[in-house]
Amino acid sequence: MTEILFYHLQNMSIENVLPSLLEKSLERGWRVVVQSTSHERTEALDAHLWTYSDDSFLPHATAHVSDAEDQPIILSVEDANPNGANVRFLIDNAGLPSDTDRYERVVLVFNGDDGEALDAARLAWKDCKARGFEVTYWQADERGRWQRRE
Repeated sequence: MTEILFYHLQNMSIENVLPSLLEKSLERGWRVVVQSTSHERTEALDAHLWTYSDDSFLPHATAHVSDAEDQPIILSVEDANPNGANVRFLIDNAGLPSDTDRYERVVLVFNGDDGEALDAARLAWKDCKARGFEVTYWQADERGRWQRRE
């Protein structure tokens, strides 16, 4: 069964959080798709993931490259799963993909400082619960470590 994780960002940006979440995904041997809602955002994240750290490397590409199926991380705006990912990250209020049940894990990352993002996350939570997915809610503590909340 697909596990849906809701990551509530407060006083932090997706640019600060996403690289470590992607690193952990790769450490577990998962393939990943990161879905945003605009090509501009995808291109900005692509550039950021190449430069976010001097001592780390995240192999990735955008969905329009010719060898997308070979990439461990794909950045996209479409619902497609070009690299056979088993984990999907949804950012910038991207909606659940039509094939949500084909993933081991879907991680919905939302900005808690944005009312529209909070509303979208609440609707997605209700939808996921109604569809029978296992859902969990995560928030960072004062040290920036993710804690499961009830």
